[in-house]
Amino acid sequence: LPHAGTELPDGVRSRMTEIGRTLPDTDWHIDRLYAFAENLPATTVQAVFSRYVIDVNRDPSGASLYPGQATTGLCPTTTFAGEPLYLEGEEPDAHEIDERRTICFDAYHRALSEQIARVKSEHGYALLYDCHSIRSIVPRLFEGELPVLNLGTDDGKACAPALRDRLQGVMAKSGLSHVTDGRFKGGWITRHHGRPHEHVHAVQMELAQRAYMHEDPPYAYDHDKAQALQPTLLGLLEAMLAFGDEL
Repeated sequence: LPHAGTELPDGVRSRMTEIGRTLPDTDWHIDRLYAFAENLPATTVQAVFSRYVIDVNRDPSGASLYPGQATTGLCPTTTFAGEPLYLEGEEPDAHEIDERRTICFDAYHRALSEQIARVKSEHGYALLYDCHSIRSIVPRLFEGELPVLNLGTDDGKACAPALRDRLQGVMAKSGLSHVTDGRFKGGWITRHHGRPHEHVHAVQMELAQRAYMHEDPPYAYDHDKAQALQPTLLGLLEAMLAFGDEL
């Protein structure tokens, strides 16, 4: 859960614009939506800091994961809609970005790597399900309305084809709009940690937020919608577990 966090250090918040302080690009309530995973044999790694502090799902070198397409950087300076996050002249400089990378980015990926190694040591393999959500319509990032379910496997490089097929089957039976490796193919987490040849299989699930919440401020959780969506999400996780049992 890399983008559910909402914490902003005082030294960052005070320099941000009004829109920036409202954190519009948060993966709102994603931890609540997947709370049922506590009943599964699963480990959760969650960032508490906002993606506006540093985005742990971006290439730490600053290189774009989607060349030629609009996106936000390692330490974003605009919202997804292109609105400035910082007051003029208050954007983080190279030194501050390096500091945030050490304190937050490196710590998150160290924790994630430790859990992957622990699980792989115990079972001989590890399965990584990267949870995300985004507003259904973001013209700067994609055309039209996003499908509800957006599975990313880095074009099949982050997991075994058999796992990708199983998850596609769950999506097809859900009756929900869905796509595999469409606009969202998986970010740094999926691409960096997904190493099927080393028995680590990673996928990203980007959900359109209309499926479980209200997309306008104050971004309220919709219990009825969420309850209708959760069986499909559970089905995806159970399909991953079944795949693992057969390895």
